[in-house]
Amino acid sequence: MSAAKDPAKSLETRTKLLDGALRTLTEQGIAKTSARNIAATAGVNQALVFYHFGSVDELLAAACRHGTEQRVSLYRERLAEIDSLAGLLAFGREMHEEEREAGHVAVLGQLLAGSQTQPRLAVATAAGLALWIEEIEKVLTRVLSASPLGEFVDAVGLARAVGASFVGMELYEGVDAEGAGRALDSLESLSLLVSAVEDLGPLAQRAVRHRLRKVRG
Repeated sequence: MSAAKDPAKSLETRTKLLDGALRTLTEQGIAKTSARNIAATAGVNQALVFYHFGSVDELLAAACRHGTEQRVSLYRERLAEIDSLAGLLAFGREMHEEEREAGHVAVLGQLLAGSQTQPRLAVATAAGLALWIEEIEKVLTRVLSASPLGEFVDAVGLARAVGASFVGMELYEGVDAEGAGRALDSLESLSLLVSAVEDLGPLAQRAVRHRLRKVRG
């Protein structure tokens, strides 16, 4: 049976190309992520890029989804154990350090840069980010449902704000690490305020909710 008709061999080649595309993005940047360089990194024939994906753009889009699905799967159990906003922020710090060490923050930066001029890549990058946001939304929905502030917060919108904030800080850290650290510290301060409200007694919590309803109109 030829390699092209062997499902196991075909899957192996596709996986090599997906991983090779991500490695090329990390090590050489979006400008040098060509079919030739990806194939060289993957250790396969350049023609296989087009055989399996049709174009470099399609390969990069698939690699974005492939890489994100792997990373989200790696953290899903830890996310499911988070029971507070402070816990979510602590997880964010830990994940950021792990992702930076693994080179995935660099990949994200290159994908976002390429998305500015490549519509297909923009769609795939947005879909990849949506996988993270979906998990964050689950955490926020669970945490806020037990909070006196829950009825006043849009968990869906907040999940996107949190995702955008972390993406921005990951990229911002490359030019101002101290500033990014202070931004995370500020978010932790806000989580302490929320925790303080949650620790109030029932009467005080009702007073807070009443005041917030009045302010919201």
